[in-house]
Amino acid sequence: MSNPKLTLESVSYVLPDGRTLFSELSEQFDDRPTGLVGRNGIGKSVLARILGGELEPSAGRCVRSGSVHYLSQQAAHAVQTSVAGLAGVQSMLDALQRIEAGSAAAQDFDDVGEHWNMPQRLRQELERNGLGHLQAHTPASTLSGGEAMRVALIGALLSDADFLILDEPSNHLDRPNRLALIAQLQRWQRGLLVVSHDRQLLEGMARIVELSSLGLRSYGGGYSFYAQCKAQERENALQQLDQRKLERKREEQSLRAQRERQERRQARGNRQARDANQASILLGRQKERSQASAGRLRLQQAATREALDARVRDAAQQVEDDAAIVLLALPVSQAAQRRVAELDEVDLPFVPAATRRISLMLTGQQRVGVVGPNGCGKSTLLKLLAGQLQPLAGRCAVHAERAYLDQQLAGLLPQRSTIEQMLAANHTAGEAALRTRLALLDLDAQKATAPSGLLSGGERLKAALACTLYADPPAQLLLFDEPSNHLDLPSVQAVETMLRGYQGALVVVSHDDVFMGSLGLTHRLAATPDGWKLEPW
Repeated sequence: MSNPKLTLESVSYVLPDGRTLFSELSEQFDDRPTGLVGRNGIGKSVLARILGGELEPSAGRCVRSGSVHYLSQQAAHAVQTSVAGLAGVQSMLDALQRIEAGSAAAQDFDDVGEHWNMPQRLRQELERNGLGHLQAHTPASTLSGGEAMRVALIGALLSDADFLILDEPSNHLDRPNRLALIAQLQRWQRGLLVVSHDRQLLEGMARIVELSSLGLRSYGGGYSFYAQCKAQERENALQQLDQRKLERKREEQSLRAQRERQERRQARGNRQARDANQASILLGRQKERSQASAGRLRLQQAATREALDARVRDAAQQVEDDAAIVLLALPVSQAAQRRVAELDEVDLPFVPAATRRISLMLTGQQRVGVVGPNGCGKSTLLKLLAGQLQPLAGRCAVHAERAYLDQQLAGLLPQRSTIEQMLAANHTAGEAALRTRLALLDLDAQKATAPSGLLSGGERLKAALACTLYADPPAQLLLFDEPSNHLDLPSVQAVETMLRGYQGALVVVSHDDVFMGSLGLTHRLAATPDGWKLEPW
């Protein structure tokens, strides 16, 4: 379909707890590749689901011209399915098999439509994307997070939709596959909306649309242009607010001087009337006139103050709510100076032969960045160090308190609130102190007490970070698997700052080169065709 469009007409959404997430949003998305950005919890994924037809708005409407394929953040976590199911073509392949077996059911032919060559197309795309070792029936549970996301993306591109909506598609992808995704999206000729915090991916967009406390605002160009415009807008808004406050202060001084002059005139007039021995009736009339004049002045000044306050409020509303994100420094005992973990001729389960065996020793303040392609065993290595997997052979010993944050946030129970889980992990800090730490992560009292499963992807990651990092006793070994996924830029920068100051041992897996480069890592552990290689960072 030529010129596909998605149109928002005064769209609002109210959360189940009664809070308004956003209101009166109006915007049109056309065939220009567009990035949707905004802070965690602002409603990007909800808006993407509304645009994709997955969710109805509380008010207003979304008009779609053409078919839409929506790929959620959680697509790669659908482990109870196959590769074909993850790609969204399982029902089509099943219908083809039934037709080949003699079925004449109309529903089977409807499911296939015009895609009689879908098995061949799926096989070609798997091979073209370096996933030729997978079959349509391969269980999704055996795939790494990166492999699962790549299969889901293949399904999106096979959908032949008029409009693609992708929510954080580069999460879990290694560097080569991030570049391949960017190249794929550059070749896409139809409508495209990408929800992302990936600066490299957003740089290639034709425009950026930001969802903020001020609503939706469109910026032409990629991420760099958007960031430059945002910085200038914020500076201008703050200057305007300062100017309005200064004007109010000066006018207040002028009003005060005006009032004082009137009071002096009234006092002088009263003294003169008394000195002239005027009759009491004349004195009473003069007092009435004086009080009426004072009353008029009070009303005029009140109206002036209200107008000044309104100008300040209007200026303040143009300054986006942009509270800082803070992660407090973590205490580490002196025991962290010793050897913390040893892997001796360990065979890792579920990984290719080239990276199956590893020997590794981690000491006190060693900071290791683990890099390598999807499926090489990076996450498996962290699960082994976390005690969640056992080696096929060899010895694995961890001698320190450890904290592990996995890609799926499995340690965060969706039915329980964040503050409940933090209190269970830390019996000494007290609820008030833990609530303060959540507030510094932009998780207010309402979000802290809501079931964590109702939070946005970025908010859930912050909640999992808080439960992991603020546990008691404090960890001497941090194991982080893609900790920057789903986080907005201020939150990523807060994690970077906290980890730079952490004095214990750190093992982190990430495909974000900028993030890894900011952590002050001491060593790189690389998965290569010749096995694991440890070298200075």
